[in-house]
Amino acid sequence: MKKVILLLVLFCGLFSINAKAQSTINTLYKGSIDGKIPVTFYIKTEENPCTADLMYTSMYKYDKTGSWIQLDITQNKKNENQFVLVEHGFSGVMILKKEGADFIGVWISPDSKKQLKVDVKKTRMTKKEIENYEDKMEKINYENNDC
Repeated sequence: MKKVILLLVLFCGLFSINAKAQSTINTLYKGSIDGKIPVTFYIKTEENPCTADLMYTSMYKYDKTGSWIQLDITQNKKNENQFVLVEHGFSGVMILKKEGADFIGVWISPDSKKQLKVDVKKTRMTKKEIENYEDKMEKINYENNDC
């Protein structure tokens, strides 16, 4: 009986470690581009089950237009605080540096003639807001990638 209980405790411990490794972090950022254009970013961070690297699913919008833009995020493996965010359809690129919980950097137009400062800060979300952002991200991903 003691062996069965010990095995159960061991199994539960391994399961809880695995559950923590598979966790998802949902983060909302608010700030501006060029110090004048208010923007909102939503970033979902998950561990890649094959490589243990972090995977990012993201979108952002110019607050006054209301249209979400899907982002493809790549993290610099040599400097984990640097990121490149490419807008779906290559309508712009951002190079951002994480400073604490916030991001600063630059938005670059596809022809590279326009470069604007980006500054966004981490913002708290309710569980309901996370659900709403997840629904929006699923919809935009479907719209952009459906066959």
